[in-house]
Amino acid sequence: MTIVGVAGAGVMGTGVAQNLAQTGHQVILTDISPAALDAALTKIRQNCRFSGLTGGPRVDVGEVMSRITVSVGVSGLAEADVVIENITENWDEKRAFYVELGRTCKPETIFVVNTSAIPITKVAGVTDRADRVVGVHFMNPVPMKPAVELIPGHHTSPETMDRIRDLLGAMGKKALAVNDACGFVSNRVLMLTVNEAAFLVHEGTAPAATVDEVFRECFGHPMGPLETADLIGLDTILYSIEVLYEHYADSKYRPCPLLRRLTDAGLLGRKSGEGFYRYETSGGLAPVRADIAAQAAE
Repeated sequence: MTIVGVAGAGVMGTGVAQNLAQTGHQVILTDISPAALDAALTKIRQNCRFSGLTGGPRVDVGEVMSRITVSVGVSGLAEADVVIENITENWDEKRAFYVELGRTCKPETIFVVNTSAIPITKVAGVTDRADRVVGVHFMNPVPMKPAVELIPGHHTSPETMDRIRDLLGAMGKKALAVNDACGFVSNRVLMLTVNEAAFLVHEGTAPAATVDEVFRECFGHPMGPLETADLIGLDTILYSIEVLYEHYADSKYRPCPLLRRLTDAGLLGRKSGEGFYRYETSGGLAPVRADIAAQAAE
């Protein structure tokens, strides 16, 4: 049986670990924070309990939880056959992590980069196994999304691609292969859309609720771009748009000042309780804080 390590117990790592455990995989979930691991287990248990009530599959909570072990730090990944990395979209942190991961894992272990923008070849270049590094861009919430982007690096072997495609299939995911370019397909488009939507609020063209309503009512999108940003996390959005701006040296990727202000203020979206919207414990939405939008527009 393949043992899958999941590095990072944030929103994405928690979702990946849940998806793997629900589909019968043994999971080692790691993070540098014990509190993050505790929160991840609580979230997974809660998600599994409510799965059948929200249109998802009925889940045996005890069975799913029995497949997940947790470990603080990279050392817990030593026996993993595949490691799916989900740490923050910050190149310095990713580079340091992969150097340490290479010292820890077995030579044959495959590294899966769950990134929204950073080129896979760039990541593979700091490892000792470029042929066994591949990108998978999971969508949030991971257990509910049926497809992912699968991205080979320059040196990724066909065997690695086949093995990860099989793993994704076992997770219930359709793998859409795209070439290795910063932002791939989804985030080359999505980050521009979110950033431009933030500019509309920043410049006073429309409040966040109206911007999102235009996309829902006029185009039939289930969520508007700013609701989507809050779901992903505004810090992740900002990191991604900064990576695109640096990589392509194109002014169209300049980060919106309001996006940066909200991130600096710790208003990161759903995970912090407030972003473009305020989130109550019931999951309801409230309009973006008028004082923040007004300050950013000055």
